[in-house]
Amino acid sequence: MKGIYFIRWAAVLLLMLYWPSLSVGQELAAENPNKVEAAFLRNFARYVTWPPGVFADDRSSWRICILGNDPFGDVLDNTLTGRAEQERSFEIVRADTLNELPNCQIVFVAYQDAAKRRAALAALKNRPILTVSDAPEFLQEGGIIQFHVGDRVEMSINLDQSRSASLTIQTKMLEVSREVVENGEVRRWR
Repeated sequence: MKGIYFIRWAAVLLLMLYWPSLSVGQELAAENPNKVEAAFLRNFARYVTWPPGVFADDRSSWRICILGNDPFGDVLDNTLTGRAEQERSFEIVRADTLNELPNCQIVFVAYQDAAKRRAALAALKNRPILTVSDAPEFLQEGGIIQFHVGDRVEMSINLDQSRSASLTIQTKMLEVSREVVENGEVRRWR
């Protein structure tokens, strides 16, 4: 039994070294939370599994799309330039409406208006797209990952929505999450 706890503790410790919101990320989050959120968006490509067929081919880039007023500015571009995950580079697309979006693997929903967010999430529902936002009611509105921005950036995950979108979120992400929604119930992890 002690071995299981040690392995779990070691995994969390290793994740802390590589996951930006913990330890080092606190200072960065206080300075500019968008830098930490941008790093998270990049890391999601590593810790979330999409179903086969979401990319046009083996060389297609990860497409991170910002829907609405872009809160990142140059931060997201600077974070992703020259980076790759699973041998795929990153492409950033910004759009004011869903109609302007190409196929995306990750959509950051930046709408301030709750009705617009809910409409966008309804249109993206059950599609293999990871929806992310820092809006306070995002998980209840049907989003998959919600950032909590304060002294540090944390996240909560809606597993019910991720499963309906055929996305698999690794346990490592769940272990560093603030809350997880599963089977309609909210569980507090941290």
